[in-house]
Amino acid sequence: MAKKEQSTTRRKKDSSADSVELQGVKKVKAVERGEGSDLSVEQKLINLYNLQLMLSEIDKIKTLRGELPYEVQDLEDEVAGLQTRIQNFQADARELDTAIGQQRIKITDSNSLIGKYKAQLDNVRNNREFDNLSKEIEFQGLEVELAEKRIREFMHESKMVANEIEKCKHQYEERKADLKSKKDELDEIISETRIQEEQMREKAKQLETTIEPRLLAAFKRIRKSVRNGLAVVYIQRDACGGCFNKIPPQRQLDIKLRKKTIVCEHCGRIIIDPALAGVE
Repeated sequence: MAKKEQSTTRRKKDSSADSVELQGVKKVKAVERGEGSDLSVEQKLINLYNLQLMLSEIDKIKTLRGELPYEVQDLEDEVAGLQTRIQNFQADARELDTAIGQQRIKITDSNSLIGKYKAQLDNVRNNREFDNLSKEIEFQGLEVELAEKRIREFMHESKMVANEIEKCKHQYEERKADLKSKKDELDEIISETRIQEEQMREKAKQLETTIEPRLLAAFKRIRKSVRNGLAVVYIQRDACGGCFNKIPPQRQLDIKLRKKTIVCEHCGRIIIDPALAGVE
């Protein structure tokens, strides 16, 4: 009987230990997910500032690339536009060639009819037939003149289109060469900074998991709304390190106590004390 009681007591202790261990694992995972209510305000601010430093370094890498990505995009759009324009002009040229061919066929047909009607003039039986045939010959002559006029107009348009095609092809080749040069320059810069940027982005993602979602969302919102991307700044000469507006002494004291997250009344940035940022 005593052995059974000891065995039961041992099982209860083991199950209690397992429960405590499971709770501990859940607690650690919750902190990793950013649900870390156990993190102090000071630690949250430190994590935020470290995240700010990493993202600022990534911003510097983007600045190093400068306007190159936008220039490459603009050149790609321009090259695609020129290519489409050339294709449209070439389609116009084909249509003009077809129109010229149709007018030449009309001239051939009209000349055939003129020859036919002239042959019939030798066999007319009265003035009425003569007048009708004369009018048909005159009409077909006018058709020939009109067709010749249209051919001249179409050939003039065709020449202008050919000039535009040559001009666009010249611009296309120039822009294509510029695009290749800019792309090579951009690829060189990206290859030099890609590994560094990827490593920093990975560290930033890991650090984001230690920050509660609500605070992280506010941090990202502030970064988007400010020009230099600084969402966390420290006090500099009794002023906000972002907008440089003076901070009242009592508010500075609250910031140094690190008991709560405090934002600038003017620019909305999160303010920390210099010691927290490692600045003397």
